[in-house]
Amino acid sequence: MIAHIAGQFVRRDPTQVVIEVSGLGYEVHISLQTYDAIKNLTGGKLFTYLHTTGDSQTLYGFASLAEKQWFLYLIGVNGVGPRVAMTILSSLTPDELQHAILQQSVAMLQAVKGIGAKVAQRIILELGAKANELAIGQVTVSTEVLGHGSVHQEALAALVRLGIPKSQGEKAILHVIRTHPGELSVEQMIKMALKG
Repeated sequence: MIAHIAGQFVRRDPTQVVIEVSGLGYEVHISLQTYDAIKNLTGGKLFTYLHTTGDSQTLYGFASLAEKQWFLYLIGVNGVGPRVAMTILSSLTPDELQHAILQQSVAMLQAVKGIGAKVAQRIILELGAKANELAIGQVTVSTEVLGHGSVHQEALAALVRLGIPKSQGEKAILHVIRTHPGELSVEQMIKMALKG
């Protein structure tokens, strides 16, 4: 298994990149999310997955480990192959995909070209537990960053109760902390976080 490739980007387009490593050019299929991350770079590292069928080998590359992990989750769903997974990851970021699954938003997944109601429901059903595990992990990170029982943590909990995804709420609170370093009440913090 090829875990990652680092080298020069000799050719880039929205669906493929050729990475030159020690004189060899590797053709790697990428999502639009990865293309956006590397389009202005001359070189770098992509996390990769080699998909092998009876008559072909295709290398898929990702700018982040999170995107690669969601690709692996998606291709594990019955009826979702690598091409469909790349289409999903070209339309939704890993955070948006996780949010769609946690919210059981068939409509959000169906907004991706080529995804019907049955496939969207299957993704939600089969990946719900994975998305939930990741969300729990993110809450743990939030607690470590913001502190137990702090004003920040109370504000985050309030934002989540208002229907804001935990990861988005955490980013909003961290933004408030950076832009307003003084002491704030829970109410002030929530208001500022909601204003963005």
